[in-house]
Amino acid sequence: MAKLFDPTPEHAALRDMLRRFADEQVRPQAAAHDRAERFNHDLFLQLGELGLLGVTVAERFGGSELDAVGACIVHEELSAADPGFALAYLAHAILFANNLDKNGDDAQRARILPPACEGKLIGGMAMSEPDAGTDVLGMSTTAKREGDEYVLDGAKMWITNGAISDTELGDVFLVYARVAGAARNELSMFIVEKGMAGFGLGQKIHDKLGMRASTTAELVFDGCRVPLANRVGPEGSAALHMMRNLELERLTLAAMSLGIARRSLELMNAYARDRKSFGEPLNHFGQVQRHLAESYAEYMAGRSYVYATAAEIDLDVPGHRLDSDGVKLYCSTMAKNVADRAIQVLGGYGYVGEYEVERLWRDAKLLEIGGGTLEAHQKNMTRDLSRLDSLR
Repeated sequence: MAKLFDPTPEHAALRDMLRRFADEQVRPQAAAHDRAERFNHDLFLQLGELGLLGVTVAERFGGSELDAVGACIVHEELSAADPGFALAYLAHAILFANNLDKNGDDAQRARILPPACEGKLIGGMAMSEPDAGTDVLGMSTTAKREGDEYVLDGAKMWITNGAISDTELGDVFLVYARVAGAARNELSMFIVEKGMAGFGLGQKIHDKLGMRASTTAELVFDGCRVPLANRVGPEGSAALHMMRNLELERLTLAAMSLGIARRSLELMNAYARDRKSFGEPLNHFGQVQRHLAESYAEYMAGRSYVYATAAEIDLDVPGHRLDSDGVKLYCSTMAKNVADRAIQVLGGYGYVGEYEVERLWRDAKLLEIGGGTLEAHQKNMTRDLSRLDSLR
């Protein structure tokens, strides 16, 4: 089984290094940053020193050039310690850096990716809008060509890393927009950088249920002038960029769910072993045994599905939507359910922040919504399954 989760000695070494880092550096700060709704920039910079901010980025542009299995290992281990921080990492490393590495030209990659891989730039991706979420092709942000520039108008909502404080924008974003006259499925993508005229922070979103250690913001484009050189790929080609990157995003979000489930199971198991009721450890009671056994079985099923899917994915080739949607559909709800059982087993202790599982439960819910809702995955998978006559 270990060969599935750590198929090479390099993968095993990566996991060992990440688990030590998560235990020593990430978990101790998690509760405080959740309460403060604050992004830990210093911790983010440490990931740059470890070479992880460009986990899948080509080495010649400052990345580590790891495969999908490596990306899953990083997200699982970080999420087991602090899912909110892991989400901020995912937005930078996958939604921004991987996307630009796979779809940008050499000039764009050489200018932007090295500082992004070091953490000198904090990146994100802007796709969702106040009135367009799952129906992403219904977005209304426009880009008008004027000479050697594009002028962007519109707003993007729910953008992770959109702000790094209450008042300060993130540094650089891949922004999807529609050029005037383009068909519904013809989107374009632009590199938009802090300081560009007409680009501003609408609001930082406060009082989220979970994932509070990652910042979420509204971005506003009011006659935002973007150089022609910042368009990524030809006009109208970005829908394919989006779909290909969503496959890795959903896979790594599923890996985040594994981290939440594993940590919840560890805490539930330890409490059930040590706490006594009616003179017996809790894990001697059938009701608690059911919570533990079902949680472990579901976690291992999800973990096997995630790493089997990761082993099949070529990051340079699209076409893995059925299982990248499938792992997130299964694992996101699985993690929420395992965290819920952990709260039930811990009882009153599980309901308060000191014992960690209430934060894991709150964080888990976002994974059923962000990066594609459960309903979107069900629609996509049904559509893909309808094209198959048999299953492998």
